Amino acid sequence: MSHDEPLRAVFMPALVAVLRAAEQEKNAPLTEAEVLAVRDNAVCMTVPLSVAHGLDRSRGYPDISPEDCWKEWRSFREQITAE
Repeated sequence: MSHDEPLRAVFMPALVAVLRAAEQEKNAPLTEAEVLAVRDNAVCMTVPLSVAHGLDRSRGYPDISPEDCWKEWRSFREQITAE
């Protein structure tokens, strides 16, 4: 890890887990506005990119991107409902 390494926002717990819990609590699919509100109110910290990658590996899956969370959330939902 170097001091000039790029930083990445990391959600704790993972944003995808927070969204899944919110949807289970609602017992219905989240709207785009709800997904964005969950993202905007979720706990997040900024870490070096290498640390973020290490967290993804230890968790066993990459989190969804906060910048593109609506699109990635819909894709994730399609995957889990198809199983």
